[in-house]
Amino acid sequence: MIEYIKGELTELTPALATVEAAGVGYGLNISLTTYSAIQGKQQVKLYVYEAIREDAYMLYGFVSKKEREMFELLITVSGVGTNTARMMLSSMSVSELCGAISRGDERLIKGIKGIGKMTAQRIIVDLRDKIVALGIADEIPAGGTMAAPVNNAVKDEAVSALTMLGFSPAPTQKVVVAILQEQPDLPVEQVVKLALKQIK
Repeated sequence: MIEYIKGELTELTPALATVEAAGVGYGLNISLTTYSAIQGKQQVKLYVYEAIREDAYMLYGFVSKKEREMFELLITVSGVGTNTARMMLSSMSVSELCGAISRGDERLIKGIKGIGKMTAQRIIVDLRDKIVALGIADEIPAGGTMAAPVNNAVKDEAVSALTMLGFSPAPTQKVVVAILQEQPDLPVEQVVKLALKQIK
């Protein structure tokens, strides 16, 4: 079992980080929370979750143990897979998600792409006590905003990230362009977060 990978960050997109350690480049699926926290860094340490299936071997990377714990809790809920869990952690910080679960805020959770009413209810029922027991409700959101690059670069990266998360490029681009027209200085991760709320 891989606990964490520490090394040089060689490539980074809002959905994937490549970390080189001991001459091996590891591709790790990441959330926007982790993307925001490690952007601009050369050396990183990412906690790892290994998803091993018959047809695939995937690595997920997290900037903190608490984010990984939240991810592991989410995928124990019936109807929540690894991609949905990553989508949830991209749409909200761990603390926001914990707050929504502990308050029983079904509407907020249901607002995340791919989460229906039944799944939102299951998440609340299954995880409300567990997040308190594990003490992950006091997660500090990752800070730091990045300087906005040229709008086209932001647009392309945001569309690419959303496409990797499973959305169709054409409608995605429309939403991203509309967001950037209203708020041209937004960084990529904020554009993606807003787009996640608007793409249905």
